[in-house]
Amino acid sequence: MTSQFATDAFAGQTVLITGATSGIGEGTARAFAAHGANVMLNGRDEARGAAVLEEIASGGGSAALSLGDVADSAYCDRLVAETTERFGRLDVLFNNAGICDYGTVDEMADDNWHRLIGINVSGSFFMARAAVRQMKAQGDGGAIVNMASECALIAYERLPAYSATKGAIAMLTKCMAIDHAKDGIRVNAVCPGDIDTPMMDQGWDKSLTAAEIRGKLKLHIPLGKVGEPLDIANAVMYLASDAAGFVTGALLAIDGGTTAR
Repeated sequence: MTSQFATDAFAGQTVLITGATSGIGEGTARAFAAHGANVMLNGRDEARGAAVLEEIASGGGSAALSLGDVADSAYCDRLVAETTERFGRLDVLFNNAGICDYGTVDEMADDNWHRLIGINVSGSFFMARAAVRQMKAQGDGGAIVNMASECALIAYERLPAYSATKGAIAMLTKCMAIDHAKDGIRVNAVCPGDIDTPMMDQGWDKSLTAAEIRGKLKLHIPLGKVGEPLDIANAVMYLASDAAGFVTGALLAIDGGTTAR
């Protein structure tokens, strides 16, 4: 898959991506850097983060890494401050950090529920709040893209807790879009389906190989294939770009047609 954006499409812009050391976050960080953005990476794994930084640098890109947990509101404030101190401003936030946990409501322990809420919902809220404050202070708008899921749009078995967090992100996105349209801050969400990342293998019968899991997934996706991180990265870049200047409050499904059923 190739990008449809010019190599300098985000030159001079600063993009902050949470959960940027693997999967969709990593792929999106590499994509923005390849198109001229200064990218601040957030994650909790120093080794993985260093590897992403090295790859971006080897391609001539500009990036920095901050280690921390977005469930900590004080850290989120520091992360935005660190980003602006390093690169001078904040233009785009991709609220990507998230975790998944499986089980029916009667199987879900309190600690698991609170951790899902802490990272997926509170973390996204804290990051959005800090980003909005910075973007308003700059006075020239910005773009926030939240990570929702196809699970915010349709129901799956054994995913009530995770789906509840993503449903919350969907409504957070819409409300923020209305509140901050006057500030020139556009807020949208991507709703990925089955994307080929490490998270894809969670919740499956451990006797299945990675290839067998992907084979099963292809059977229920109308396009007959699983997605790649770049599929999401391209959508995030679109929503962050001037090409989406009239788009706010949107929930963009990127799922091979699954939610169209």
